[in-house]
Amino acid sequence: MKKKFAIPTLNNQLTAHFGHCEKFAIVDVEDNKVTNEEFVTPPVHQPGVYPKFLAEQGVHVIIAGGMGQTAQDLFAQNNIEVHMGVQAGSPSELVKQYLNNQLQTGQNLCDH
Repeated sequence: MKKKFAIPTLNNQLTAHFGHCEKFAIVDVEDNKVTNEEFVTPPVHQPGVYPKFLAEQGVHVIIAGGMGQTAQDLFAQNNIEVHMGVQAGSPSELVKQYLNNQLQTGQNLCDH
């Protein structure tokens, strides 16, 4: 199985608000093992821009603290899994938690 994950980051750690990230960590997984992690600078934030950008990167799964409804809807339209309410962690740690069915999710940390 090959999957590509995106995690919004600030200082290379998960940031609580998807739309205010400094970079996205793009983490590649093959056969349940992390094979690559890179940090990419997204385009200027406008509603709908990040979901399109990440879909173009070939992302399958988003791990985030929270995000607005427009982003959630656009990811759903592109068949991209979204896991929200994640509190903290490094991108590779969070992906490993996901792969081991240990990712702790909760309420959307975004209020709009």
